[in-house]
Amino acid sequence: MESSPLLSIVERLMRQPTAPFHEHAVRAEVLAILTGFPNLRTELDSFGNVIAHYRLGDGPVSCVLVAHMDHPAYVGDTFLGGVPQSYLATGHPVRSFGQYGMWDLPPFELQDGCIYSRACDDLVGCAVMLSMLEVLTKSSANAAVTVLFTRAEEVGLLGAVHAARTGLIPAATPVISLETSSERPPAEMHKGVIVRVGDKTTVFDSELVAGLVTLAQAETIPFQRCLMPGGTCEATAFQLYGYKAVGLCVALGNYHNCTPSGVIGPEYVSLADAEAMLSLCIAAARQGIRGDSHQKALRERLESSLLEKSSQYKHLL
Repeated sequence: MESSPLLSIVERLMRQPTAPFHEHAVRAEVLAILTGFPNLRTELDSFGNVIAHYRLGDGPVSCVLVAHMDHPAYVGDTFLGGVPQSYLATGHPVRSFGQYGMWDLPPFELQDGCIYSRACDDLVGCAVMLSMLEVLTKSSANAAVTVLFTRAEEVGLLGAVHAARTGLIPAATPVISLETSSERPPAEMHKGVIVRVGDKTTVFDSELVAGLVTLAQAETIPFQRCLMPGGTCEATAFQLYGYKAVGLCVALGNYHNCTPSGVIGPEYVSLADAEAMLSLCIAAARQGIRGDSHQKALRERLESSLLEKSSQYKHLL
């Protein structure tokens, strides 16, 4: 897949400042990118989340993809987001954007196959969703998919909770949370998109995990299957309200701008990993997620083994 369309959208988003409750610049860029896409309907909910519905054909909605538009930052004199006090005390310069301020770091750089930014988390996920919609619209794909750009994730998953508790998303629709997640073993950067078995708080729907793994294998998309315990993502919020949810992420360096050396620095992700995430999202939108077929095949294999071994070892039963 050509990297330039994804990179172009990534750069456009990362050049916009953002903070919890101050996602306006990113949201405006999201809406500007979506303007003119055919077969697409866009709306704002009462919390300020952006919802975009792509549809061509009569099929059911394959899935809902979710990513958040905010990043840890200063709002007034208060820092909002999960950053240890020792990093806040380093005195790293802050760039003011009026009512809020971000670390004075490059908004976007590409070096040695990695994207560096003051805010990869989660503008990478937002860019992947936009790129997916661009691919679907340009190819006139016969598909139906919804994407949700949320606010204030860094202070308690608030945008996702609002969408879940108000029933904005139909209850039977699978939810896929897109994230960047701190690189922790066994996950490795440059090894592909991560099908997230769970996060710090919960484990995700096993059928959806199996379905994404099966889809990645069928499409020969580089992937890893890992529990990523570095944080709590929006899949957890949707599960709490009865949705079947799963996570996709890419490994993130310098999570929340916290470097291993104890100073503030740019976050970074592998471009190839982000492209693999995009490929898997496109496949899920077009084909749906069929974890039930994997579960059925496993059950049949185990039942066959039960019958065979019961006959072979019946004298021991």
